[in-house]
Amino acid sequence: MEAFLLELVLCLLLFFTRRPLALNTITPGQSIKDGETLVSAGGSFELGFFSPGSSKSRYLGIWYKKVSTGTVVWVANREASISDTSGVLSINDRGILAILNSTHQSTVWSSNTSGNAQDPVAQLLESGNFVVKDRNDSNQENLLWQSFDYPSDTFLPGMKIGINFVSGIDRYISSWKSTEDPAPGLYSIRLDPRGWPQFVIKKGPEILFRAGSWNGVYFTGKPVLKANPVYSYEFVYNKNEVYYKYETRNSSIFSRYLLNPSGLVQRSIWNERKNDWEIFSTAQADQCSIYAFCGAYATCSANKSPPCTCLEGFVRRSASHGDSNSVDWSDGCTRRTPLLCDGGDSFLKHTGLKIPDTSKCWADIRINLKECEKLCLKNCSCTAYANLDIREGGRGCLLWFGDLIDISDFDEGGQDLYIRLATSDLDHIQSKGKLTEKQKAGIIAISVIIATGMMILAFLLYVRKKKLRKTGEQKKEDLELPVLDFATIAMATNNFSSNNKLGQGGFGPVYKGTLIEGQEIAVKRLSKNSGQGLEEFKNEVNLIAKLQHRNLVKLFGCCIRRQERMLIYEYMPNKSLDYFIFDQTRSKLLGWHSHMHIVDGIARGLLYLHHDSRMRIIHRDLKASNILLDNSMNPKISDFGLARIFGVDQTEANTKRVVGTYGYMSPEYAMDGLFSMKSDVFSFGVLVLEIVTGKRNWGFSHPERDHNLLGHAWRLWVEERPLELIDNALGNTYTVAEALRCINVALLCVQRRPEDRPNMSLVLLMLCGESTLPQPKQPGFFIERNLPLDDSISAKNESYSIHGYNITSLQPR
Repeated sequence: MEAFLLELVLCLLLFFTRRPLALNTITPGQSIKDGETLVSAGGSFELGFFSPGSSKSRYLGIWYKKVSTGTVVWVANREASISDTSGVLSINDRGILAILNSTHQSTVWSSNTSGNAQDPVAQLLESGNFVVKDRNDSNQENLLWQSFDYPSDTFLPGMKIGINFVSGIDRYISSWKSTEDPAPGLYSIRLDPRGWPQFVIKKGPEILFRAGSWNGVYFTGKPVLKANPVYSYEFVYNKNEVYYKYETRNSSIFSRYLLNPSGLVQRSIWNERKNDWEIFSTAQADQCSIYAFCGAYATCSANKSPPCTCLEGFVRRSASHGDSNSVDWSDGCTRRTPLLCDGGDSFLKHTGLKIPDTSKCWADIRINLKECEKLCLKNCSCTAYANLDIREGGRGCLLWFGDLIDISDFDEGGQDLYIRLATSDLDHIQSKGKLTEKQKAGIIAISVIIATGMMILAFLLYVRKKKLRKTGEQKKEDLELPVLDFATIAMATNNFSSNNKLGQGGFGPVYKGTLIEGQEIAVKRLSKNSGQGLEEFKNEVNLIAKLQHRNLVKLFGCCIRRQERMLIYEYMPNKSLDYFIFDQTRSKLLGWHSHMHIVDGIARGLLYLHHDSRMRIIHRDLKASNILLDNSMNPKISDFGLARIFGVDQTEANTKRVVGTYGYMSPEYAMDGLFSMKSDVFSFGVLVLEIVTGKRNWGFSHPERDHNLLGHAWRLWVEERPLELIDNALGNTYTVAEALRCINVALLCVQRRPEDRPNMSLVLLMLCGESTLPQPKQPGFFIERNLPLDDSISAKNESYSIHGYNITSLQPR
């Protein structure tokens, strides 16, 4: 009997020591064998042994568990793999972690733990940080060791990148050698502490990309890092340490920066609906991202060809060697006039720049800009100055010594830089465009001669004008796309046969055509009384010619003949969105997944127009009939006749000519002529509600209440009945959480005040994520007789849940 009990105890011990661990900590005496794991308290991360790719080698690592299972974010024994499954992780009484190869009884890797602990414990945190601490120490900052101090190829929220001057720890991201070998590769992301610290990407010791120094709001080379509701940023620089870190404001959003084996840095966010990582930005976006691409004293602009230009007051250095046409700008530029350094120098202000390399700079936050200028003038080696911090109108002083390297022009954002020049050069630059009295007199004389000549040549010009009208060349000269002749278009559309007619838009009919080479096209033939004049026509042609995105319609060319104008687009076989969503039968063909795919595509197209294209573009006429669908039901935004380009710092504009489509117009645009990106956001919100409900906003009527679709949606939301909005044609195919999220986001977009509406970047994040969304305020154009038009509805601190989706309840006061 005793032998049986002893055998039973041994079996139970063997079972419990070999079962997979479901804990998030290990203590001395415990270990993790290959096949066992630690899981963070909230289930976001998991630690254990793994093999990368098709490799058979084993490593101890941390990976996502809640999302993207298997996506590794940290590796311990990067340079010392284990050839079999004999790996064991343990912690000793001093708090030192060790990976043992039990087959060879050897230590593969161990932690560099500082200090000793009375009762050490190793814990995998919900942030993805693996830490060693004293169990008896309640201060969470007192860590003996943490994996965040030794990053791999992934930069996670809460992780610091930088140097601790006291401990000597240099925290930096390093790429894997390959997708199957996590050993440190050629590339790294780090903070360069020289001069004024700056963020750089390196290949070995060579700088490949410079994100720049911190100016209080963002890194000077990445103005897209401006404060937003999704992320918070922190930069600390003192005598003890220098570091940068970021956090997600919502813990349910999973975000990471990845440095891949090719040296490319990408910021991505987990898209729950697509079950994949969504790349939102890439550090090295164009040739201007290459460090010092244009050499010294030159700026790089991705929107120009060639991209490099000498700063004013400087000339290309290679031109002195007879090589002014060379595409290699590595020699940069040199001063036209040497500095005098005896009071004969001045400063030229440049705006919207990625300021130069700061590794040889001097900085002092206590000095204002005027004092900064005086300091620079006193030192002959000082070549430029700028504010150290751009907040509160600017403060602090940053001085450059030596050549100014790695400067870029930004379409949006950027910083002011004051560059030192000889005063004679500055006077020459500032006098450009100013005419002397003699020059003015000469211009008048020349004008008289030209006017006389014009009278003599009037007849010839008249004849020439008639010829130009026949060919349309007088109107084509401003266009940036191929111009097709009228005969070609007429033949392609069977002479604009009614059988080829696809529909009738606000500016005229649209025809299907087939070119001789077999290319299918859609021809928008603008009617003479369409309201779209030559200005709108050129605007649409030139705008679309510069835009390239999968969710924007592609324009092949145009055609002009006398007073007739035509636009030639790619053919969209599935017509426009309104053809489907407002028809009960055809709406069923789309299905819920297609509905969400279309919403996502429209949002991405609009995000590109507002933030990611070379120009900031306000569409002003976003509606269901202007969303075309291709073979795969991918949505494409079309009709840019009313679109407007915004300047770098422009947030809104005003017009006396309000054009667009009622029902989609924001209140501030329809009533006051004010339009902005938030006007398009309002139209997008209306469009999302129409997609979800299958009903038009403007034509909607309720048998019991006098309000439009926005008012109906708001009423159901307030009454906690939002699912009644869902189009009956969808049946029960929709996902409740997605439907509620869509309605919530749509109502946020159509809020009455523009400042309350989210931008499209946040809209896309809200559509893709799983976070609890803010409560919307009353929408604009909310028509309801029995409810006052003010914000007389507030959120109560109550919640209800539909299929696990939490929503704060709203009740009238």
